[in-house]
Parts: sequence; C-alpha cells; structure tokens
Amino acid sequence: MLKRKDLEKKEEALSPYAQKSKCSKGRLYKEREHGYRSCYQRDRDRVIYSTAFRRLEYKTQVFVNHEGDYYRTRLTHTLEVAQIAKSIARALCLNEDLVEAISLAHDLGHTPFGHSGEDALREMMKDYGGFDHNSQGLRVVDLLEERYPEFPGLNLTYEVREGIIKHSTAYDLPRPVIPLESTASPILEIQVVDVADEIAYDNHDLDDGITSGLIKEEDLKNVPIWARKEKEILKLYPRLKDEIRKYQIIRSMINEQITDILNQAESNIKRFKIQKPQDVTKLPVRVVAFSKAIENLRKPMREFLKKNLYQHYRVVRMSNKAYRFITALFNVYLDKAEQLPPSTLARLKKEDKHQVICDYIAGMTDRYALDEYKKFFEPYERV
Repeated sequence: MLKRKDLEKKEEALSPYAQKSKCSKGRLYKEREHGYRSCYQRDRDRVIYSTAFRRLEYKTQVFVNHEGDYYRTRLTHTLEVAQIAKSIARALCLNEDLVEAISLAHDLGHTPFGHSGEDALREMMKDYGGFDHNSQGLRVVDLLEERYPEFPGLNLTYEVREGIIKHSTAYDLPRPVIPLESTASPILEIQVVDVADEIAYDNHDLDDGITSGLIKEEDLKNVPIWARKEKEILKLYPRLKDEIRKYQIIRSMINEQITDILNQAESNIKRFKIQKPQDVTKLPVRVVAFSKAIENLRKPMREFLKKNLYQHYRVVRMSNKAYRFITALFNVYLDKAEQLPPSTLARLKKEDKHQVICDYIAGMTDRYALDEYKKFFEPYERV
C-alpha cells in the first residue's frame, strides 16, 4: 500500500521547480497528516465534497441553466479546466494534485447568473468591502463551508488558497488579500490553472455559442484560428457531419493552444533559469503564457466572442434580467432581514448585514435565486 510518505517520495521525480506537497506552507489550523493521501490530494477531496462545489452544477457559465441541458455550467466548465490544467502540468512535470485541487476550487466563489450576478453584488457591496468571486471563493473555503468540528471552512493548504485568490485571466483580475503575499507572482501550478481557464472559457463558449444558434459558423471565416483549423479538418475529412466537424475544429484549436503553452513555458523556464518554485514568485512576468504568435491568433477570437456572443441581444437580455433579480433580492433582505433563513439570520448577531446577505446570495444557484424571486414578487407563489 502506498502511504503518504511514499507519495511524497514519488514527487521527487517532478521538476525541481514543481511545488512538492511536503514543502507546503501548511494550513490555517494545524491538523494531523493523512495516512495515505498527500495534503493536496486531501484538499482536492475536500473541495469535491463541499456544498459550494455541488452548487456549481446549477450556476450559469454563459447561458442560464434553464436555457437548455447542453450548455456548459460552472461545474462542467470547472471539470474541463481541471482536465486541461492536468494535461499541461503532467507534460511540464509539475504537481498534478495541486493543479487539480486549484482547478476544482477556482470558481467556488461565483454567484448565480455568472458575471451579471457578480456585477450586481459588486454594486451592492461597493461601500461595504466590495465583491469579487476570487475573494468570495476564499471566504467559502476559509469560513462559509461548515463540515468540521475543529475549525470553520475546509482548512485548505496555503497553496490552494493562494491559487483561489490569485486566479487571474482576461476575465478575472485578482484583488490583493493579506496575508497571502499579494505582491508575489503565483507559482507555476497556479499559472497553469489560469491559462487552462482561458483556453476552456474561450473555446467552449464558442462551442456553446454555435450550438445555441447565436453564432453562425460562416461568420467565423474571418477569425484566423478558426478559418485555418476548419481548412485543415476539411482537407482530412471533406464529408463530416456538421456537429463532428465543429467538434474537431474546436478540439484542434485547443490542442494547438496547449502545445503552444508547453513550448513557451519550457522556453521561459530556461530563459529565466528557474530552479525552484521560489524563483517564479520573484518574476514580474508570467512563465506559463502563450507565445506572441498564438496571442495574436487568440485576440480576434476573443473580440469575436465579445461582439457576437457576450454582447448578443439575447445574452444581454439574460444578463440584465439576472442583474435585476439579484439586486431586487438583495434589497428585499436588506429591508427586512427576518426573511432570511434562521441559520443565516443568526449570523447577524456578530457580522455585518450587507456581508451576510452577500454571502447568502452568492451561494445561491440560478434555480434557487429564481425561486426566491418568485416567492417575493409573484403574488400567488407559495412562500
């Protein structure tokens, strides 16, 4: 049987700049180590069994959950990020367990209705400490999950918590939080999750956009990376069904971006003479990053998505409606806090009302938020 110390010994075969579990900075609350799981494997399992993780199944990615069963949710997106991140980590000989734990935890702080829900809570909390889903994710794992008698939250390792708070993409900007060394650059495993998130976000939103009919494939002929991949696929398979062709094009695009990340990261590691994890934290630039050539190909795709999907009138309508839902719910609870469930209401004895309401709404699924809205604003709905 493999014991924890055996697993830690196996990690010595990883790259010298990989974060080893035995070198973790530890947990907020001291615990006895597990007999046959490393600290990062234990973190991964704690995230998977958390309430917040299960709720991701009914939280919006782009399309609200009831729009259709095909579209990605926060949960399926999270699993796709983990798959891409683990593939990159494995090829770079980084710590896969740490990468998986961060990937599975990176969106735990997301609100219902995606970024529109986050925008609404940010506005409601602007004079009360602000709001962003990275900081909320840290609150979830440090305070809000209730599973253990000895401590609040999940008591995750420093490195996974750092991965949550320092998560950074074109769509997510981290907010400094003490004492997680906010000025230090993130270790390579965190950087891997960030690029995996971007790859999954862009390419899979494109997939959902085409499936929804909001994006037409013929419009993508002016997007260089799509046009090139479409030509390659049609040359190999000229008579593919539409659905298979779409899948193969997106699959090829993802593969090219992952390959580019691996080559560029390897080049950067040599260029910066990285020998240990601490070397990465001192650099002002990202090591795990796209090459300029691929960035130049990705930019038109992101601009296309913004114009043709995220700003499509149907998506804007969904987003605006969601913003109104969240704002209205917040104001209802703010006006009469006694309408909160007893376990949440009890927190008001020690905590700020705005923060308690924010935590409650941020933890909602799309479906639960809609049900709550109906109970408050539809006169014949049972409360």
